[in-house]
Amino acid sequence: MKNKQLILLILITLFFSCENSYKFNIEVAKKVTLNSEVSITLKEKNNQQIDKVQFYINGKEYNANGTSLKLNTSELGVGKHAISALAFYPGKTKKVNNSFEVLADITPEVYDYKIINSYPHDKTAYTQGLEYYNGYLYETTGRKGQSTLRKVDIKTGKVLQKVDIEKEYFGEGMTILNNKIYWLTWQAKKGFVYNLETFEREKEFNYNKSKEGWGLTNDGAQLLKSDGTHKIWFLDPNSLDEKKYIQAYTNKYAVNDLNELELIGDKIYANKYQQNAIVIIDSKTGVIEGIANLTSLKEEIEKTQKLVPQDEVLNGIAYDAENDRLFVTGKNWGKLFEIKLIKK
Repeated sequence: MKNKQLILLILITLFFSCENSYKFNIEVAKKVTLNSEVSITLKEKNNQQIDKVQFYINGKEYNANGTSLKLNTSELGVGKHAISALAFYPGKTKKVNNSFEVLADITPEVYDYKIINSYPHDKTAYTQGLEYYNGYLYETTGRKGQSTLRKVDIKTGKVLQKVDIEKEYFGEGMTILNNKIYWLTWQAKKGFVYNLETFEREKEFNYNKSKEGWGLTNDGAQLLKSDGTHKIWFLDPNSLDEKKYIQAYTNKYAVNDLNELELIGDKIYANKYQQNAIVIIDSKTGVIEGIANLTSLKEEIEKTQKLVPQDEVLNGIAYDAENDRLFVTGKNWGKLFEIKLIKK
């Protein structure tokens, strides 16, 4: 009886020894640049037999060449990308994970600015979203109990139309598409859709993949949404589902705290929260192509108005495509500026 137990114990030990003798790891460079080739290889520590390998990048399946995969990073865009490898070996399968980071292959251009015009702006408007549409500014403001959607006359700063949001919500960015106003809230993971003419609310929607609601713009077909990180999400305007995202990167690192957004051509102009700067992002790849330092614009405001440091910062970008006019303002700023960015 004891011999049988001993034999059984030996067999169990051999089974698990065999099972555990396969040690896999994914070999890949931790950082690569956009438009370069990245090589990914599944290695077995003891050079034991691997029957087949299936690779997945960000959940998308790629066909391996044996135990390796090569692809151009232009297919992925910049940012951190997750790798999974499914290894098939005698009688077993095992999943192995890793990741790598794609950096931009260019250095961002640096921009200065020139003030073209300035206009009155409501000092009580804690600006979160700003958009130019058919000769008017549309603006959303934040803070619980103070969040509003507004239609504003540019030259006078007069509020022509306004609706409040429920006090439990902190209003964030907005955009206009197909005669609808889409308005985000901050941490409630909820947005609202309004009739452009009447400001009547028509429906609400949830966003569950992105972290929070910050900035919003559109490309004529999709909504583009920032969530306070380095990610910009693309939403279907009908279902309001978050379909995909890009990641904003320079040639050195990810840029977080992306806030209010404006799409100009195929470039996303984004306020970087608390930095009084605008970053210019390629909407296809996520590459940050330019950075505009507007710190002195806040200093211009402070000549006539006291602002709360790290709170009443630059936030609000609107573009008049017909007349090529770029407008910016800030939270509780008493002025709206028309500016021209100048490459240094």
